[in-house]
Amino acid sequence: MQKRYFLRSSALAVTALVATYSIAQDNTFKIGLILPMTGQQASTGRQIEAAARLYMAQNGDTVAGKKIQLIVKDDTSVPDVTKRLAQELVVNDKVNVLAGFGITPSALATAPIATQSKTPLVVMAAATSSITQASPYIVRTSFTLPQVAVTMADWAPKNGIKTVVTLVSDYGPGLDAEKYFKERFLFNGGQVPESLRVPLRGPDFAPFLQKVRDLKPDALFVFVPSGAGAAVMKQFLERGMDKAGIKLIGTGDVTDDDQLNDMGDGALGVVTSHHYSTDHPSPLNTKFVEAFTKANKGLRPNFMAVGGYDGMRVIYEALRVSKGQGDGDALLAAMKGQIFESPRGPIFIDAQTRDIVQNVYLRKVERKNGQLYNVEFAVIKDVKDPGKAK
Repeated sequence: MQKRYFLRSSALAVTALVATYSIAQDNTFKIGLILPMTGQQASTGRQIEAAARLYMAQNGDTVAGKKIQLIVKDDTSVPDVTKRLAQELVVNDKVNVLAGFGITPSALATAPIATQSKTPLVVMAAATSSITQASPYIVRTSFTLPQVAVTMADWAPKNGIKTVVTLVSDYGPGLDAEKYFKERFLFNGGQVPESLRVPLRGPDFAPFLQKVRDLKPDALFVFVPSGAGAAVMKQFLERGMDKAGIKLIGTGDVTDDDQLNDMGDGALGVVTSHHYSTDHPSPLNTKFVEAFTKANKGLRPNFMAVGGYDGMRVIYEALRVSKGQGDGDALLAAMKGQIFESPRGPIFIDAQTRDIVQNVYLRKVERKNGQLYNVEFAVIKDVKDPGKAK
């Protein structure tokens, strides 16, 4: 009896989600922005919300006759909380789009809700390759770890780096970074004597870094979530690993623009691969950085900010092209295939994968005008996600 009641309740919940859009909509277009505003990934939430609000300030809050309303919710990077908030936003608030998603488990937890309710879900941060395959309604405006890890694995062996130990956070993006860096680096003739994984919550890098020092590789390849790079850098330098001749390389999360100035001179010379730098030399990015910094008391935008900013552009353009339809399928169709110039460079939403195609840059930390920046020195154009390219 209990089982029958549970199944009936579940069916009713799904029906409520599916029926959301059958309820007459007013002239408000609602975007439910679910982000980690507190906790370990709080910098991600702060950056994306600030960028979303900047985009609205610059482009107005009315599109195709619809008044845009941004509803921000804090999920504290707990997937069960993300899922509950998403369900409330769809059923109670009747949002037209779900967006944000600071970490992969939160995006994956919400995927079934997007599918059942036919609500486009715009991933502005989470970077595991498989995310867009979890629902046909997911579109990504951030990046994938394979995109940037493969780029670094091609650069390293051409620049005197023959042995590398990998150190990643033990969850989806970290496993992607480890797998795709290692596969390509080995293919290019390099050696990976050890692959280390650090717990995502409450990480202590010290014992792992000590092990790396004992192994004495040419370089340590690191991926950690946005906000954790400073801790890795601090402990790397405290152990004198740079003086021991071990280079620090990695994905751009390690030298996060948001935290880079606080890392000090020890960060100078660190090479990373990523899709965005505050220092990206384009007129559009110069304007973006200036406006973002001015609107946020001197805060420097990072790669999370550009994911949020471009995500809002994708949503606005979809609403315009679909002539104000709040219908999920019409919006989704208008999101696919968008091509535009972003502060990071040219980007394209692949219509088949709903994932982002973009330039990936090799950058070195340098001091310019008294501040530290990730200065780009090479570009690999139009990089698709290698996780889907097979």
